[in-house]
Amino acid sequence: MKKRLIYIVASLMAAGVMVSCHKITVEATTELTPDIYPQDSASFITASGPAYVALRGNVAAEYFFQQTYSTDEGIMPARGGNWYDGGQNLEMHYHTWTRDNGYVNGNWYWLSTIIGTVNQELSILGKTQPAGDSKDRNLAELKMVRALAYYFMMDNWGNVPIDTLYGDFVARDKTPRPEVFNFIETEIKAAIPYLSTTVSKATYGRFTQYGAYALLAKMYLNAEYYTGTKKYTECIVACDNIISSNKYSVASRSNYLQAFYPLNGPDAVGSKEEFIFAIPYDPTFTNTLPFRAANYHARYDVPRSMGKVAAGAGYNYFNIPYTPGGPASTLPEFYAYFNDVNDIRNKQWLVGKQFLPDGITPLNITTTKAGYDAIAYKGDSSKFTYQLELTPNIVLRQSTTTFDCGNDEVAWNMGYRNIKFYPDATSASRDQNNDIAIFRYSDILLMKSEAILRGGTPTLGQTALSLANDVRSKRTTSPAWATINLDSIYNERSREFAWEAWHRNDMIRYGKYEGKWGFKTNADEYRRIFPIPTNAFAVNPKLTQNPGYN
Repeated sequence: MKKRLIYIVASLMAAGVMVSCHKITVEATTELTPDIYPQDSASFITASGPAYVALRGNVAAEYFFQQTYSTDEGIMPARGGNWYDGGQNLEMHYHTWTRDNGYVNGNWYWLSTIIGTVNQELSILGKTQPAGDSKDRNLAELKMVRALAYYFMMDNWGNVPIDTLYGDFVARDKTPRPEVFNFIETEIKAAIPYLSTTVSKATYGRFTQYGAYALLAKMYLNAEYYTGTKKYTECIVACDNIISSNKYSVASRSNYLQAFYPLNGPDAVGSKEEFIFAIPYDPTFTNTLPFRAANYHARYDVPRSMGKVAAGAGYNYFNIPYTPGGPASTLPEFYAYFNDVNDIRNKQWLVGKQFLPDGITPLNITTTKAGYDAIAYKGDSSKFTYQLELTPNIVLRQSTTTFDCGNDEVAWNMGYRNIKFYPDATSASRDQNNDIAIFRYSDILLMKSEAILRGGTPTLGQTALSLANDVRSKRTTSPAWATINLDSIYNERSREFAWEAWHRNDMIRYGKYEGKWGFKTNADEYRRIFPIPTNAFAVNPKLTQNPGYN
């Protein structure tokens, strides 16, 4: 079993603590009060756990879906009726989502819950924990968790209400996005002096100063879009605070893929060098919040014929104890960025004909002719064996209305699959051990490179070109770049952070979110932010809908 933050989470679950939710979503009470809990040093550590538990909620599922399937990076079409899910995946792809979309509602609720949980913990710990460095650090960490939640809300919904008081259920209208930006920036700067500068197993999965600077850098890189004011030099300064610490490095070419393996973490190659702030996952975690709090990537990303299969039907390539759904894939437009044959990042994809682990023997699938292609061989039940081949294009053969490719092998094998979060054969369930990195060191270098290209002041003798080549030298054996421009950085970010839920953020900053890909042609700029969900209005009647939405 893994390793970090478990002492907080396990203690929290044993205590059976209930947490309150942010008022913009739901008003709730709690049994946790300053009169009864916490009372000693161990309890103070336990009491800071709910914020991190809440943060784990939707990161690897619903939040990932919203960030990824609304871009050219990913698509989840239906397959024979499965995965239609009320049209929420269709809406993400076509940019036709409404205030009732499941991801829009679920992620607003999730982020609101994080904020409400932190407000509660700050109120209690602020009154009960004895003054000193430990208290200051606990409170600063909690404020950073809240700052990250507010950042995600600002990035996705623009103007959002700000509330920092536990138990205050006064309805508030939305705060303009530039003011939300200033609030988050102020919170981060105030927290930094009290955060740890230690990078170790003890601080893994918790906010340190470097995680705070990474969030600041991300905000400053996007500040021109969020506020109308350029802050590229400020982005560079935030990056430099991490670079100059000399506590992180870009994982080597041989370790890059391992950084995302099931046993990644503070002691694992790749992740220990690169992960600045990560969210731990473990199938043994117990969840008491109304979110999955699980990493189900293999369930969605692995072709169903490469997991547990019926006897004689195929080969359990990943040795996982279940049949994956395998509905998610990338689109040809995104896969086109992986055009360097010497780049290790190509190996995060399953493409084309598949072979057994020896790399020679074809991975054959046995079915019927109709099971292979229900259109060409309708009703033909004769035996049919073929080599598994993943094809690049998504074709809605069964129904364009219901976003459906069909329910045969041809349909299920459409789309190249990403296995960056490598399937976890040690787990007895569909949940995985793979931790999810929110901020990585390669992102710091590429953000600084981009900020310089956008007009920020170079520092530390580094140039936009040298920074990008620092990353590329650890990813490909191809020659270093001789020149660089913003498009090259965008392409490099697409390769480096594929399947890490940052591509929507990048597309918007680069003005590419209104483009055409797959079946999507909608170019409405107002869809750079999502609608305020229906359920939020039921709780807070002072909210107003975002422009363009009903």
